Amino acid sequence: MKAVLQFVLAALLLPATTLAQSKAHGKTFAVLHPGDYRHYVAQFAADEREATGQAPADEWPWIAANVPLFESSNKQFEEMYYFRWYAFEKHIEQTADHGYLITEWTHRPDLPHNGVLPDAAPFHLGEARWLRNGKIAEDYARFWASPDARPRTYSFPWAEGVRQVALATGDTKLGTDLLDALIANYMAWDDHLDPAIGLYWQIDTRDAMEKSIGGDGYRTPLNSYMLADARAIADFARAAHQIATAGAYDAKAATLERLIETRLWNPKDQFYEDLSPTADSGIRKQKKFKDPGTQLKFSSVRELVGYIPWQFYAPTPSHDVAWKQLFAPKGFAGKYGPTTAERRSPRFRFASSDQCTWNGPSWPYATTQTLLALASLLNGPAQPYIGNQQYYQLFANYVLSQHIKLASGRTIDWIDEDLDADTDEWIAKEMLIAKHKQVGRGNYYNHSGFADPLITGLIGLRPRADARIVIHPLLPPGAWNYFAVDGLPYHGHLLAIVYDETGRHYKQGRGLMLFVDGKKLASRATLGPLDAELPQ
Repeated sequence: MKAVLQFVLAALLLPATTLAQSKAHGKTFAVLHPGDYRHYVAQFAADEREATGQAPADEWPWIAANVPLFESSNKQFEEMYYFRWYAFEKHIEQTADHGYLITEWTHRPDLPHNGVLPDAAPFHLGEARWLRNGKIAEDYARFWASPDARPRTYSFPWAEGVRQVALATGDTKLGTDLLDALIANYMAWDDHLDPAIGLYWQIDTRDAMEKSIGGDGYRTPLNSYMLADARAIADFARAAHQIATAGAYDAKAATLERLIETRLWNPKDQFYEDLSPTADSGIRKQKKFKDPGTQLKFSSVRELVGYIPWQFYAPTPSHDVAWKQLFAPKGFAGKYGPTTAERRSPRFRFASSDQCTWNGPSWPYATTQTLLALASLLNGPAQPYIGNQQYYQLFANYVLSQHIKLASGRTIDWIDEDLDADTDEWIAKEMLIAKHKQVGRGNYYNHSGFADPLITGLIGLRPRADARIVIHPLLPPGAWNYFAVDGLPYHGHLLAIVYDETGRHYKQGRGLMLFVDGKKLASRATLGPLDAELPQ
């Protein structure tokens, strides 16, 4: 989908529902105009030519046809939003067998389709659910049921990813169609389930978090994903009137939640941590559970993955104390993003010849997880440890980190693998060039999210299964004078979420406003929670 002709065809051949949506609603955008943002794409193309020596195709027709528009008084956020869609489009492949697929890499001929891998698939689905061409997310979600897919190569909450798509579309058909496959995939993970304690074990590498300090064992990521998948399967089973199945998976989720809360929470460190039989669990080599009688122990290191539970459920309120570490100088604080391990650990950034390490570098992958988890926390009961201002700082640091300095001295927008949280240097990129003369592997690396946490967190649309629209912006008052997300597909409608502090920028009124299909549905005079019912 790189040639200009293909872009135009992609715009013309949108699904019938997408075209009908535009026609029925009269116009796609309520307050913004696509042409006002084309200059970003022209600049990204010029930057790409200078950075890579490649001549990119014109991505603007695809962006104009598919991407919700975004404007903000903070132009760094605005520019990064369009850059991340520019980078995302490079990873959409249209195939004969599976329709649309989404890759991690732009050029990995050693991997099928440049790497259609499950580790970042939840982010891919989260981003793609906001595109006006709904087939991109749907085809990709269905791909993981095909014989060509390997959904357990890495830890992957497939059912939860499908549920997130359904929450945006308002249609459970995708989930009910895939229900048998989602259940089969869940059961296949039993080879990682230790029946003696009820938790799943995993190799850190297979959590896509290699060379971690915590290492292998009963880890927070996979267990949290399995909890989320169980709840998603239960929801789809209820939609399919399979009440017994729903009850069984509700029970699985409840058991995992209890075990994560009681077995993976280290009260000494006040954090969720890996639980292992020894410093090196042996799982990597032996692929087996602990020997009978072996004493389990915590890894005794706080790692950023300890925030993942908040992404999928509401942990015990007393455990919210863990969030004190996010900006602690000896915790995860970093100018260019949170570190993946706490700085106070004696093994922080331990020497490794591997270019991909999770012992302290900042990973956009982990930052995305943390943004989603923190947004969930801040949408729950108030707690004294962290608030909207820290959420905004986390997001602002994320924006700041996504750059690279070229040989000419110019700094351009960029997304790659892992980076130094203090210097903003892309670690894997530099090591691959220095050690292996390998250039370009991580260019535009599609291993994280941006639009989804911005829409659901900072702007605050909280997707739901029912017809109620709930908006809870996490943007602190006074941070921006105005913003708008416009042409956003949701439950068969097109939304615009608009904030204008003075009412002079958009001339639609003062405060926070919700437009549905071009008509103002609800508003409030200040930035804060807003909800309304979708029109029938």
